[in-house]
Amino acid sequence: MFRLLPSTVHRLPSLALADLSTSETSRPARVGAVLFRNRGWLPVPFLAVPLLAGGGITRLGVVVGAVLGVAGEAWRLWGVATAGTVTRRRSRNVQKLVTHGPFALSRNPLYNGNYLLWMGFVAVSGVWWFVPLATALFAVEYYFIVRYEEGVLESIFGEEYLAYKRRTPKWIPTGTANQSDGEFLWAEAWKSEISTFLQYAALLALFIGKDRYFPDGLF
Repeated sequence: MFRLLPSTVHRLPSLALADLSTSETSRPARVGAVLFRNRGWLPVPFLAVPLLAGGGITRLGVVVGAVLGVAGEAWRLWGVATAGTVTRRRSRNVQKLVTHGPFALSRNPLYNGNYLLWMGFVAVSGVWWFVPLATALFAVEYYFIVRYEEGVLESIFGEEYLAYKRRTPKWIPTGTANQSDGEFLWAEAWKSEISTFLQYAALLALFIGKDRYFPDGLF
């Protein structure tokens, strides 16, 4: 994840093409660069299939979806508060490496949160057969995106990033996060997530409407 924060490590100049790391110029990273720039569209299949396929809202689905959704948004909110709202940008202009908070537990906490959220909506929809397919789709898409992001961070921060990469797992959180290591912009994070909360409400309304009027799906 790209992170630009006013209080973490060292400021570095922008890089010339010759300074790009081998990781950033690899084929997977080039594919990931395209996906990264268009990642706003990536949730579409995770939500379109549950909205169009047959399935129904059940108590179990609501409970599982609520647990996954709250956990996912908590990870997202913590990550945005730690890295700042620049995580929403498409630029590779990264000035600081963020390694505290959730980034001390996992190198991709916002993507962890996204995965839990998407699976939560699938659970609410009751289209359970889509869970393994959605997981596989997520794994493929974010394999390439993370390869690109890691290549960029390696280009900019070099050994400093590689040391962070060696000590911090890519996905599964481990260890403990030292809350005193850096700044947490909670007010900025809550404000930036308002539009996300509104999207959640709209999606829930769509699932409720589908369950009421098209319980057998549209295909």
